[in-house]
Amino acid sequence: MTGAPAQVTSRPLVRIRGLRKSFGGQVVLDGVDLDVHQGEVAVLLGPSGSGKSTLLRTVNHLERPDAGVVEVGGELVGHRYHGGRLHESGPRTIARQRAGIGMVFQQFNLFPHLSVLDNLVEAPVAVRGVPRRQAAARARDLLERVGLAGREDAFPRQLSGGQQQRVAIARALAMEPQLLLFDEPTSALDPELVGEVLAVMKDLARSGMTMLVVTHEIAFAREVADTVVFLDGGRIVESGAPERVLTDPRHERSRAFLAAVL
Repeated sequence: MTGAPAQVTSRPLVRIRGLRKSFGGQVVLDGVDLDVHQGEVAVLLGPSGSGKSTLLRTVNHLERPDAGVVEVGGELVGHRYHGGRLHESGPRTIARQRAGIGMVFQQFNLFPHLSVLDNLVEAPVAVRGVPRRQAAARARDLLERVGLAGREDAFPRQLSGGQQQRVAIARALAMEPQLLLFDEPTSALDPELVGEVLAVMKDLARSGMTMLVVTHEIAFAREVADTVVFLDGGRIVESGAPERVLTDPRHERSRAFLAAVL
């Protein structure tokens, strides 16, 4: 990525090359190349329909690209090479890969019939075979980390939107992912609840978690991002350090977008 620190020379944790995706003849991703190194926070900005969320969803193969490849941790996601050609991986392989890539959605996606604790425990037990007692102990630690200690027995309906989103972040962390994806995690929240979710994300960034974040929270991008990536029309039109892209954007579309949202 063009905004990666100069001293970074290792292979990127996330490596995307030539990514293309269309829906019904409409091109949504048009040859995207992107690198994110271990411990970096990359923030994706751009107008609605620019391809940000689709790009995010291709990283864990929730969207199958029409062309191009995604690698996470040096492994192709959703595909394998056989006979010199690219083939779709089997469901079991894709499920294993997704287990190592946490994702936090706009709408929380918690299981309404499960308690907060059970929401965090279910995947580690069912997918990774972690003993329930061990998974529950880690879940309690994670709830404390996101500021929800003592809410283990609550159900999602008993929590505010900000609390539910913090539970969703803790649930993603319960799988010990190497990468966290955030798809506009504060867009469904009342304005007064946004700060509590962003505070958790800032803490994760400080701890060295690799994060790929779609958001319109410019202040968060300015404070936390290592790289800001601006998309328009399914292409990356500009990327770099936040102090450069957000203060002195070089592309006309970047300037127009930032002028509208700042």
